[in-house]
Amino acid sequence: MAEETTDQGIPEPEGHSDIIETDYQVGQDNIQPRIGPFGLDIHNPVFVISGLVVVLFTAYALIAPQQAADFFGWLRPALTSTFDWFFVWAANIFVVFCLLLIISPYGSVRLGGTDATPDYSYIGWFAMLFAAGMGIGLMFFGVLEPAYYFGTPWGDEPLGVVRPFDEDGALIAGNVEEARRMALAATSYHWALHPWAIYAVVALALALFTYNKGLPLTIRSAFYPIFGERVWGWTGHVIDTLAVFATLFGLATSLGLGARQANAGLEYVYGIPLGVTTQVILICGITAVALVSVLRGLDGGVKVLSEINMSIAFVLLFFVLFTAGAVGILTEFVKGLGAYAQELLPLSNPHGREDTGYLHGWTAFYWAWWISWSPFVGMFIARVSRGRTVREFLTCVLIIPSIVCIFWMAVFGGAAINDMIDNPETSGVIANVITEYNDSVALFAMLESLPLTAITSTIGIVLVIVFFVTSSDSGSLVIDTITAGGKIDAPVSQRVFWCTFEGLVAIALLIGGGLTSLQAMVISTGLPFTIILLAICVAIIMGLRAEKR
Repeated sequence: MAEETTDQGIPEPEGHSDIIETDYQVGQDNIQPRIGPFGLDIHNPVFVISGLVVVLFTAYALIAPQQAADFFGWLRPALTSTFDWFFVWAANIFVVFCLLLIISPYGSVRLGGTDATPDYSYIGWFAMLFAAGMGIGLMFFGVLEPAYYFGTPWGDEPLGVVRPFDEDGALIAGNVEEARRMALAATSYHWALHPWAIYAVVALALALFTYNKGLPLTIRSAFYPIFGERVWGWTGHVIDTLAVFATLFGLATSLGLGARQANAGLEYVYGIPLGVTTQVILICGITAVALVSVLRGLDGGVKVLSEINMSIAFVLLFFVLFTAGAVGILTEFVKGLGAYAQELLPLSNPHGREDTGYLHGWTAFYWAWWISWSPFVGMFIARVSRGRTVREFLTCVLIIPSIVCIFWMAVFGGAAINDMIDNPETSGVIANVITEYNDSVALFAMLESLPLTAITSTIGIVLVIVFFVTSSDSGSLVIDTITAGGKIDAPVSQRVFWCTFEGLVAIALLIGGGLTSLQAMVISTGLPFTIILLAICVAIIMGLRAEKR
């Protein structure tokens, strides 16, 4: 394993690489003020504008929560119903782009130069990929989404598939298999190729232009082939500022979901009251733990927590698999892969759809969420992926995580659907997902149908919390890198600042409208950043053409 480079700046390319000659020096626009004993090294004006807007936004949501709630309640459906086609087609382009790169001659280009070697083993690499990319989401939606699609009574059936329950809640045996098949296909569509392609595009661009071209580790660097030296001026400032906003609000949504689910689990298992107050306390406590991880650095903090979390997650995964009926669930997993492949094109077509509840309420939000998360996850993946070839990188970031996510959904969703079929009158999943839609309780309602409920539910709460910590820590690392002008050895106090503000933004959004406000901000920041991602695809090709294969 190569030595950790967090405190040494960006490593030089090893072997042949197409270095971009520029007069720009990393950190040349930075200012270095002192606030008491803390020294800062911040990019002007990206840090100043980003920090000021975040402070003003947080103050607005806290001072006028009802007004904020009303505004966010209007914003989300307005954006999803208007721009659904744009999000869907953009995501399709990212998938096709990545698949073509895998089979193209560009796949043999090595990130970091022809002689570069990987910084992390496969196990450590995969652990950090999952913790950053899908952690809280898998815990929150692993049961909720397949169960919801299987039995939704609100007209959100993907592609209009028939429901397996009549109006009185009685099971219609003839509709069960098709409903189960579509539930797994529709869930896999949101968690497999498309989101990972979005992450891969940003990660590949950052790794290529940083490790091979010698440019700063920041989003603007990817646009050098398009804008040239202008990326160091206001053109780049706007790009990086949008990246900060997208990352911050995408991360705040995940933290808000994590706090709600942890609170729901504590209430479901231990009777701790469910409400915004408890969730705010949780966010404060977990942010404090994340600060400790921040102080320990990348290897001592995020990497260790990611590996621990992945180990616990897979223990819970296999417990659910074997206690809920391994043979049946594995059979459904294989069927789910086939259903996903068969329904991929119809689900990827935004035109002429009648299932607008699914398209607007789920798909458009998901694509905006993944795009908002892409600077965060993409930069983090780039930080830990030096030394891989483009083909190896895209295969591991795109194909393998997709299969694992489908497997996760098949296990947790399959266990939930089995409970719904076997116990339609007493199922906790039906009561909390279909009857009342208590989305945060879905995981714990499913675990209630299996042995050792108290233990597994507690493990689930711990997983949510640790995923919360790793997301907050790695998110602050990414935002700090952007607002430090691409420096990866900026003072730790800056990461502490952003880690703290991530928690404050999540709290402000929860108070100012709850989940609706979180989702509205994700979509509003994801929309302009989608245009940036499409341009990044062009820049990647321009950058790869000059590299030795």
